[in-house]
Amino acid sequence: MAKMNLSLFGLFMIFFFLFNLCLSCPGDQKQALVQFKSLFMKATNSSAYDPLFGLYSWNSSSDCCQWERVICSNISQSRPVIALNLDSLVLISFFEVTTISSRVLTPLFGVTSLMILDISSNYIQGEIPGHAFANLTKLVYLDMKQNNFTGSIPPQVFWLSRLRFLDMSSNKLTGDLSKEVSSLQNLRELSLEENRFGGSIPEEIGNLSKLQQLSLRRNSFVGGIPSSVVSLKELQVLDLRENSLSMEIPDEIGDHLTNLTTLALSDNKLTGGIPSSLQKLGKLETIRFENNLLSGEIPSWLFDIKTLKKLFLGGNNNLTWNNNNAKIVPKCLLSQLSMKSCGLSGKIPGWISTHKSLVFLDLSENQLEGPFPEWLAEMDIGSIFLSENNLSGSLPPRLFQTLSLSVLSLSRNNFSGELPENIGDAIKLMILMLAGNNFSGEIPKSITKIYRLLLLDLAGNRFSGKPPNFDPEALLAFIDLSYNEFSGEIPVSFSLDTRILALGSNNFSGNLPQNLTNLSKLEQLDLHDNGITGEFPRFLSQMSTLQVLNLRNNSLKGSIPDEIANLRNLRILDASSNNLTGKIPAKFGNLVGMIDTPNTLPSASDLFTFYIEFNDLIVNWKKSKIGLSSYNLEIYSLLDLSKNKLSGQIPTSLGSLRGLKLLNISYNNLSGNIPVSFGYLESLESLDLSHNQLSGLIPPTLVKLQELTTLDVSNNKLEGKIPVGGQMDTMADPNYYANNTGLCGMQIQLPCPVGPPPPKPQESEKEEAYWVSWQGVAIGYPISFVLTVVILWFSGYFKAALALSQQRRRISIRQTV
Repeated sequence: MAKMNLSLFGLFMIFFFLFNLCLSCPGDQKQALVQFKSLFMKATNSSAYDPLFGLYSWNSSSDCCQWERVICSNISQSRPVIALNLDSLVLISFFEVTTISSRVLTPLFGVTSLMILDISSNYIQGEIPGHAFANLTKLVYLDMKQNNFTGSIPPQVFWLSRLRFLDMSSNKLTGDLSKEVSSLQNLRELSLEENRFGGSIPEEIGNLSKLQQLSLRRNSFVGGIPSSVVSLKELQVLDLRENSLSMEIPDEIGDHLTNLTTLALSDNKLTGGIPSSLQKLGKLETIRFENNLLSGEIPSWLFDIKTLKKLFLGGNNNLTWNNNNAKIVPKCLLSQLSMKSCGLSGKIPGWISTHKSLVFLDLSENQLEGPFPEWLAEMDIGSIFLSENNLSGSLPPRLFQTLSLSVLSLSRNNFSGELPENIGDAIKLMILMLAGNNFSGEIPKSITKIYRLLLLDLAGNRFSGKPPNFDPEALLAFIDLSYNEFSGEIPVSFSLDTRILALGSNNFSGNLPQNLTNLSKLEQLDLHDNGITGEFPRFLSQMSTLQVLNLRNNSLKGSIPDEIANLRNLRILDASSNNLTGKIPAKFGNLVGMIDTPNTLPSASDLFTFYIEFNDLIVNWKKSKIGLSSYNLEIYSLLDLSKNKLSGQIPTSLGSLRGLKLLNISYNNLSGNIPVSFGYLESLESLDLSHNQLSGLIPPTLVKLQELTTLDVSNNKLEGKIPVGGQMDTMADPNYYANNTGLCGMQIQLPCPVGPPPPKPQESEKEEAYWVSWQGVAIGYPISFVLTVVILWFSGYFKAALALSQQRRRISIRQTV
């Protein structure tokens, strides 16, 4: 009996083994996946034991149906692979970009049973392999977002007739959206946002009758919204934001798209009014029309759409609110409201208080006045934007008792008084922008308790005393305390994560503290218009991440250290209006950030889902002070050493700084010639060399500067003809050449002297000239010979043969006489 049981057990084990063997994934598919893993690891230099890689379980000795990220069919006996979830295979840090060739995908196209393929967030680059995609005829779900695919969408993708989901967003795809997109008759979701598509949105898009979500945001589509879009009866989300679409919003949208929940058309060039048919949309939750060219009156019936939760109308300068609607009773319950620059006046509308679920409020750039309402402070709103109004009074302490407040932007109003002492109670506050008001007194020390604070902008007020000491471990990265009345030594007690530190136009004094080097992530340091003394510190060369250094209008002295050239990321250096002496370091030609456009780190705006802009960086630009916008500061590169006491010649190495847009070394004691190498400053827009001791010619190489719009060489010792050609022909303001007595040219309407041709000599003149020339030879030869002998005598050359030398000299003299 026992033997029989053992036999049955053995048969059972054999049957179980054979059964599982039959239910394992096909060998060719396993081999294809193993090959993909090998190619991917090679492309990323990854280790098979890297826990972040996600393919650790993939090996040829096991069943691929048991692998992570692989799903096999349970219906077929061969258990083919039907789904591959290959998203985010490599961990990409915020500041690092890795690219992988699209060739690594080749083995996957052999798995023809695939129904779901997700290769998103892998930074794969290159064109989409169209012919290979033609093999995946069973695909229902295709996710390729957040890669670096280029070129157009290959037509083979539109042959995948079973597709229900297609996401190619966040790539670098170009060209027009093909009319063949209409072939995807089963498509429910189409997302092509954040690419570089152009042209018009094809009318054939209306043939996708089952489409529920259409997102073409952040491309370059032009023309109008296709009228065929009203045929998409099942459409729930229409997102066409951030394109260049024009013309009016189709009136019929509200009549036909009855399932629509989101209508997002912001950041285009749409005109006309808000279609009245929208009030028929009984499921509409989100309207985003901000930053267009819409006009007319904002209809009050928008607040009668009971399902409406998010309403964004700001940034349409001709779309205005009728302030007689102050007593409306909204039927909706909004969570987000933007009416930026919509012509609101008077006090902040009281009907806003009925939206108890409000978490986002933007009423900036209006004509609102009066104090900050107590009822608004009690609403516990997460983000409040009220900048650029005429609001006044002090801030209610209740505002900072909320546990919801994360963004508070009240810049450029007329608020006054001291900040509430309990400001530190707003522990979730991340952004605090109070610039351009009349706040005074000291900054409450409790503000240092806000650990999550990332951005602090208090510029342009009347704050005094010393800034509080922030915890080095705090998250605070962006600090602007400029244009106040702070005093004492330069503060250094900031977060070690500080990236922007603006302390300009205060009353700080003393030497620059060496502890600034502890801010190892600092990118911008602005200390202009203070009372800083001492020598230009060498330790600044240790701040390797520095991109902007502004020390304008202080009392620094001594020479500029050569070590400053070690700041490879430095793009903007303004040390003008100090007492610096010595030469301009020749090593400045090694400032890499001024040679090429650097790869800048993400800006503050990249960290948030809404637009954030700091105060402009004020510089002397083309003879006047202007502000360089923080939003695109990375495109500028300038060197300003004007109004110092620098001397010596201009180093020719400055001609290597091809990325410079402005070079100003005026009002110094520089001498010598203008370097010919300046002709290589191909990006230069403004060159100011005035009020120095420069001499010689203006180099003709300047005609190669195609971007040049301002040139000032006045008050020097230059001479000769002003070069002509290229942009030099437009430099015709005589003031920019004044007080150079030797200059001439069409730019200053002073012809250059042309000498008359020499007269043709007569025969007698020829004979006389002939005699004179030979007479000069007869006289010049012995004189030069004698001089040569004298030189050689004093050098000791004739000591060995003195007698012979003297004899030859006498003979030579007699012959000439």
